[in-house]
Formats: sequence, structure tokens, C-alpha cells
Amino acid sequence: MTAMIPISRPVLGKEEVEAVARVMESGMIAQGQVVAEFERAFASYCGVNHAIATSNGTTALHAALLSAGIGPGDEVIVPSFTFIATATSVSMCGARPVFADVDDRTFTIDPAAVEGLITPKTRGVIGVHLFGQPFDIPALARICEDHNLLLVEDAAQAHGSTFKGRKMGSFGELACFSFYATKNMTTGEGGMVTTDDAELAGRIRLLINHGQKEKYLHTTLGYNYRMTDMEAAMGLVQLKKLDGMNAKRAANARYLDQSFRCPGLITPHVRPDSTHVYHQYVLKVEKGSRLTRDGLVQALAERGVGTAIHYPRPVHDQPLYRGQQGKDPCPVSSRLASKVLSLPVHPLLSESDLTAIVRAVNEVV
Repeated sequence: MTAMIPISRPVLGKEEVEAVARVMESGMIAQGQVVAEFERAFASYCGVNHAIATSNGTTALHAALLSAGIGPGDEVIVPSFTFIATATSVSMCGARPVFADVDDRTFTIDPAAVEGLITPKTRGVIGVHLFGQPFDIPALARICEDHNLLLVEDAAQAHGSTFKGRKMGSFGELACFSFYATKNMTTGEGGMVTTDDAELAGRIRLLINHGQKEKYLHTTLGYNYRMTDMEAAMGLVQLKKLDGMNAKRAANARYLDQSFRCPGLITPHVRPDSTHVYHQYVLKVEKGSRLTRDGLVQALAERGVGTAIHYPRPVHDQPLYRGQQGKDPCPVSSRLASKVLSLPVHPLLSESDLTAIVRAVNEVV
């Protein structure tokens, strides 16, 4: 039986092993100087003044929102077509996520939908650079400026992506990254908040370390959201590899774009002036395809091609939030959930893997 081509694989080598081993041998394995070095390197990479490492992307979002004073009675507008942590981080603050629909081509938050959802309770907007594609930064930034709203970038899937040459993580008052195993760079688990605001950065540092201003002096309610030096050691190596890994993802995506032969498959749209880093390569399966999206999943699995659905249910339709804004407040998100299909695009794909993926898709669609 042919081995399955996996939907994702982390790119890990001896450099990561050696970096983690050095930390273990030092005996200083919790948060320390290696985390501080990783924070400095990541801030420099993104072109911002501050980067604060956390235990994962969700805790990065939670701490970022808390640092900005988001709490009970507040509303934060979020896209419905995203991973649920974008919304639950708002709920974790005691605030209410309000779901905005997304653009059908880019899958990112629709600024026109955001405008229609603003109320006196609205405190901020979280835009998601989904699948490695920047959201409409000028439009969303203008809305937030006009209404005096906090703009947060959920950049969990967009490490290294750019708009007009400027890195994601440098546009909002706050931006949040994830270093989960499947991301474009990984520390196994882990997250990062970036900001140019020294006051926000200071609050986040308090929040992620039990609210300690100094050892055993707790000035606010805090959490244990720290990253370890072992994770940071891996992150420093991965950060050096990131641009190369992203370039391979983009090359793989170009090959797939140019090789599919079915009008029923809509390949990823890239926003002008933007760099897409293809955390996922997401097709839309439309009319013209011989198979439905779910039929295509099965047919490709039979041919040894792993796939995934990102995401099979929009967040507004999750049991946690269903009915909060009416029957179907985000019809584009609902439609996309029934049409999208992710194919492998990760840097470890070989030429024969890419050829096999294209052959399998063109045979069955």
C-alpha cells in the first residue's frame, strides 16, 4: 500500500535537537535567558519594539486582550471562519465575541461586515491572517481608527507574511502568533505577542507570570502562561529557517496552482501587495467538479493523499455560540465550510509527492 502523503509535517533537524539539548544540559529549562533571546529575535524579525513569549497562541490572545482592558460588557468583532480560539479568547475575558462574515475569495474578515456590527459596546476587532493570507489591513485599520477601536492581528498562521513589504505582527496595536507543531515555524507549543506599546507589553509580562511585579509580589490577577527555554531554543533555530521554509511552501503552492486541470477547483487567491505564506493550501470545490468536497476527500485518501478541512463548521455555528446572532449571520462562512479542502503544501514535500498530488486530483475531479 502506498504511504499517505501527510497534510503537514514539522521541519525539524539536528540543529533543533542540539539547541534543546544545550538547554537541558544547562539545568535551566524553565523561562530564562533563552526565552529573552527568542523574544528579541522575533521582535526584530517582525519589525516591532516588543515581543512577549507565551505558552501557546490562545494564551497569547487572552493575555493581549486582557492587557488592553477587554472585559465583561465589552464586544469584540471576530471573523466566523477561523479556528475557535479567536473567539474563545474574547469569551475568556468575560467579553462577547461578535461574528463578522468573511470575503469569499480571501477567506479573511470582510470590512463591510465589520462596519455593520459596531455598537457602543464594541471595543475592538480581531482580524485573522487566515491560512497565511493577510486580511485587508488598510480597510480594517481605517475602521478601527474611525471608531477608536483596538485592532488585534491574529497572526497564528502568518509567520513571515507581508503587506507592502511589512511583516504581519506590526500593524495592530497587538498581534498574536502560535508556534504549534503544524505552524510555519514551531516550538511544539508556544505563542508570542508583538506590540510597539511599552505599556501593553509590560501588562502582558505581568499577566503571563502570575501577576508578579517582582518575585512573590503579586499586583494583579495573573496566569501561568510562560514559555520554557527548551521551546525558545527550538524557536530560535526555526526562526532562522522560516523564510526558507515559507519560500518552499510558496513554490509548492505555485506548482499546484499551475497544474490542476479542473474548472471546479478554485485555487487560493492572493491579495495584491501581499505575501501569502501558505500555512494551508485551501481549495474551494465548486460546480464543475465531478465529485463533491467530501467525495474528493475520500478519493484522494484512496490514492494516498492526505487532506484536511479548515474549517468544517464556522464558529458562529459551534454549539458554544449557535444562535447568539440569529439563524445564519455569516452566510459566506457557512458556505465556505461546505466547500473548502486543504491539500499538502508543507516544505518537506518532494517532487514525486507534488506530482502524485496533482495526478490524483486531476484523475478524480
